[in-house]
Amino acid sequence: MSLTVFTNAFLIDCTGGDPVEGAAVVVEDERIKDVLPRGDVGALPGPVTTLDLKGATLMPGLTDAHVHICAVTENITDQHRWYPPSYIAARAMKRAEECLMQGFTTARDAGGADYGFRMVLEEGHFIGPRLLVSGRYISQTGGHGDKRRHSEWIEPIDCCVGMVGFIADGPDEVRRAARENLRRSANQIKIMASGGAMSPADELDTTQYTVAEMRAAVEEAQAVGTYVLAHAYSDTAVRNAITAGVRSIEHGNLIREAAAKAIKDADAFLVPTMVTYEAIYREGKKYGIGDHQIAKINLAREQSLKGLEYAYKAGCQIGSGSDLLGDMAAQRTVELELKAEVMKPMEVLLSATKVNAALFKMSDKIGTVEPGKYADLIVVNGNPLKNLRVFQNQDNLRVIMKGGRTYKRTL
Repeated sequence: MSLTVFTNAFLIDCTGGDPVEGAAVVVEDERIKDVLPRGDVGALPGPVTTLDLKGATLMPGLTDAHVHICAVTENITDQHRWYPPSYIAARAMKRAEECLMQGFTTARDAGGADYGFRMVLEEGHFIGPRLLVSGRYISQTGGHGDKRRHSEWIEPIDCCVGMVGFIADGPDEVRRAARENLRRSANQIKIMASGGAMSPADELDTTQYTVAEMRAAVEEAQAVGTYVLAHAYSDTAVRNAITAGVRSIEHGNLIREAAAKAIKDADAFLVPTMVTYEAIYREGKKYGIGDHQIAKINLAREQSLKGLEYAYKAGCQIGSGSDLLGDMAAQRTVELELKAEVMKPMEVLLSATKVNAALFKMSDKIGTVEPGKYADLIVVNGNPLKNLRVFQNQDNLRVIMKGGRTYKRTL
């Protein structure tokens, strides 16, 4: 038995309650054993590691609902053309480590990573967050997941490791692709319900996949107790996805009242990814991202706050994702600051902890500091409720613990 005690903490437990000063938290092996608001730990058996936080913030590890650890370079449209699978796999593990060291203890990969990446992290061969994988995303011909340029008269790209998906048309093909992902132990299914910014042959505001096609994926996911997340920007695409039973809407920049209400009424989730548009708009050119793609990025960037406002006013469950590519993943925590232009600081923290945990169907395991949950904990200098930028300087992260194991400690 291993015991670690955090004392003198400014505790933000992310249950929705007020912060507590002078609190203590006891960790036994991989789980939280006790949460003591008054800090009265008392005698504990055996050797104990005591960490005096001296008023620093203790909170759950952050979570990211939209990562692509296999987007190892910035121009994912051409990544498979330039690099062999071995290179992509090796660099993906570095991306995973970067994610954890930013304070994100659980991440949902929204397409690209297969169960092997999850396994090597679970087994401790590499450092990274607890990873939920979607396997290959599913796209229609000419859709957001189709990597072929207008000029390429070739079969759909079916190779490699990483940012390559299934091209499937019609309910039967979509169903088969979903089943194949589930056979390969995907945690959830990712589909493309609208055009996208980084794809070479579509427009951002187009509607892709019919309700029947998306429903086929939803039925297969629900049959094994999981769910579908859908890349969707436009109001119509989002409403179609919700009608099909999709649980998690990714991006949603172009939504208006109707789509926001549909998300709310369905008890579904919206996962904005505002930071990626800011990063690609500023830096995309130097990474070889084309003018057409950057123009689409700018359209999404200009509408992202408005889309979030509609969802917030409608009372939607708002999660938190980043969707950053390559080295731009260093800006992951800026997402929290951007959300605060619409949401209150505590709501922003909850989006990246408690709400994401509910989205992942892991509320009994992660997302809050409560007894019985995994000891996924971070210690932060400063008060995030007063300044969400504290996460942007990794020196402010004094302790990073995932499942009771300490990956960083500078106290």
